[in-house]
Amino acid sequence: MSNLIEVNDSNFEAEVLQSPVPVLVDFFGEYCGPCRMLKPVLVALAESMGNSVKIVAVDVAANERLLNDYHISALPTLIVFRDGKERDRMVGLKDMKYLKEALEA
Repeated sequence: MSNLIEVNDSNFEAEVLQSPVPVLVDFFGEYCGPCRMLKPVLVALAESMGNSVKIVAVDVAANERLLNDYHISALPTLIVFRDGKERDRMVGLKDMKYLKEALEA
């Protein structure tokens, strides 16, 4: 899985909550500067970790239900899901090492 998967209201459950591997969800906005800076870090992370994890992105402007369901109040917000449950939540720009540790924890 070398790319970020864009998920939305309709496929979030299948891609994230039912995933057999840990999932890092990036809640982002096109207008958000730190979100744009984070994107290449997430792509590199996805490439380095291969199929052991899944990294997905949710455009908050197009997915208001997910924004509300997960109480996203700042961007970017990154949530690690494991076995369908939220395990970790980070807000703001993070580096690759930090994100990798969060996924492996």
